[in-house]
Amino acid sequence: MKDQSTVASRRRFMQKAAVAAITPPLLMALPANSSAPNRKLRHVAVGVGGMGWHDLNRFMAHEGVEVVAICDVDANHLKRAADALPNAATYSDWRELLKKEAGNFDSINVSVPDHNHFAIAFESIRMGKHVYCQKPMCHDVAEVRALTQAAAKKGIVSQLGTQHASGLGDRTAVQWIKEGHIGKIKHVYLCSNRPGATEAYRFKGPRPAQGEAPPTHLNWDLWVGTAPMREYAPAIYHPAKWRAWQDFGTGWSGDIGCHIFDAVWKGMGLEDPLSVIARVQDSWKASPERMLDTWPQSNHIKWTFPGNAMTAEKELPVEWFDGEFYPPEDVRALFSLEDYPAESAMLIGTEGALLIPHTKMPVLLPEAKFASVTAPVLEERDHYHHFVDACLGKTKTESHFAQSGPMTEAIILGTVALREPGTLLKWDAKKMKITNLPGAEKHLSRSYRKGWEVKGFR
Repeated sequence: MKDQSTVASRRRFMQKAAVAAITPPLLMALPANSSAPNRKLRHVAVGVGGMGWHDLNRFMAHEGVEVVAICDVDANHLKRAADALPNAATYSDWRELLKKEAGNFDSINVSVPDHNHFAIAFESIRMGKHVYCQKPMCHDVAEVRALTQAAAKKGIVSQLGTQHASGLGDRTAVQWIKEGHIGKIKHVYLCSNRPGATEAYRFKGPRPAQGEAPPTHLNWDLWVGTAPMREYAPAIYHPAKWRAWQDFGTGWSGDIGCHIFDAVWKGMGLEDPLSVIARVQDSWKASPERMLDTWPQSNHIKWTFPGNAMTAEKELPVEWFDGEFYPPEDVRALFSLEDYPAESAMLIGTEGALLIPHTKMPVLLPEAKFASVTAPVLEERDHYHHFVDACLGKTKTESHFAQSGPMTEAIILGTVALREPGTLLKWDAKKMKITNLPGAEKHLSRSYRKGWEVKGFR
């Protein structure tokens, strides 16, 4: 692997020399939001393993992108990415990347575990950089609110990593909701009962009493980042297993909720919820150790949203189911008890129902009634490339933070309810207060590990 400072210095010299030779002084330094024609977007990637590797490849595939630097705490992940991008500078610490490459990039994608999303994205926005952030936006409610406000204040281009929001299925569903085919909406049911997910990603816990030395290719201190320091243990954190732990992830609803909720939120124009309550499996609730350490293996969350012109009543109930909890049988039977999509949204209206299977085309129910309704003709769209085009001034993003921020905030508020199971939490969004149980507000934010505090936040 190349020495990062040497590569960065050589690349900067070559870039400056080339630009100086062919452009007037006024174009020597273009702002991050510049829409200058024929100019490439200078992009950096933080997190290049797992989903980050997929994200990086999608950005690399856009002819208008130049990936100038990459970062990962795992040397094996970093080497694979560096082999694919021999001219990109390499870093293990995102803070060093932002400092040394500050004047050399326009946009960043944040594809790391949830607990470090905010620190990286917030600092990048403060620098005026465009941000693509994997879902959920942040680990905590307070972080989501701050990041949403920062993006609006700076006027940067933003995109949440809800890639299916750009797909034909979700965009068709949004249009059908807005067209009012099923009348006024009475109830919404969201679910993610993916086979095998509980065993693969949702550990019972608690974590091992004693850890061990991390592998030499992993910088464990940088991986932990803003979270409390925990001893490394194999096969339960890195890679991909961190979502089970409250320190690092946001549970199954936080992970998948942004995907399943997106078309509903966007199509209905929902606003902040009025209240939320959660049910969890008894074994988790009966274990104080697990309640302080892991997320439940099964969740049933119910939000109550204020109604609007699209709802049948003054309030709209929206329910989430995963693990051992499923939408009611009569709801699933509207489509098929045997073939009900494991991950989907179902909207119940006064004139019918709309099923939105995750990653597939929506279905109006009963199908015979809506046989004459055809799907809109929409252009194919790549979520990542759409972000790039927006950064280059050609369009607007599908999942910008002004839209996806409040949605994510509601979803993460659901994780607050999970830690207070069975208790209805009344939510004052403007004041960011839980009015009937102030003690639950400790779950809205967290203290960062010493040395990892975020400048300008709180």
